[in-house]
Amino acid sequence: MNEFQDLVTLAPWTFIFTICNLLILTAAIKHFLFKPVQNILEQRKNQIEDTYEKAEQAEGEALAMREDCEKRLSGAREEASEIVKTATVRATARTEEMMTAARAEVAALKTKADQEIESERRKAAGELKNDISELVLNIAGIVVEKEIDPSAHKDLIDDFISHVGDE
Repeated sequence: MNEFQDLVTLAPWTFIFTICNLLILTAAIKHFLFKPVQNILEQRKNQIEDTYEKAEQAEGEALAMREDCEKRLSGAREEASEIVKTATVRATARTEEMMTAARAEVAALKTKADQEIESERRKAAGELKNDISELVLNIAGIVVEKEIDPSAHKDLIDDFISHVGDE
């Protein structure tokens, strides 16, 4: 009966040590895990913004080319009506083709960027889970050592990891 009471009693120094340990670990995880991941995500965001700027620039160039084609078209109107009709058809087809190509390129760049963001987010989350699980295993092994059998210990860690992934 006395052994059971030793397991159930609350030791204030152990409790204080555990809380301090938790706060130190939280600060360490924030510093060594969350900040680098946030920096990586910020870099990816900047790269994507650069990609969008390049796409807008390409669209601006396509618009400039369209304006150039329209200027050529106005000069061709002075010529015979048959030449004007042919030039109009060619310029319109070329402009639409260029706009379609530019839109397709912008859509492809956006899709690729979105996929890369999602991939990086998943990768970062997976790495974070792995790092946290290793850290928890090490800490739990030191703190708990022989108080819990290995299967119960693994169940507690798996439960913790699944809750970390949800948040």
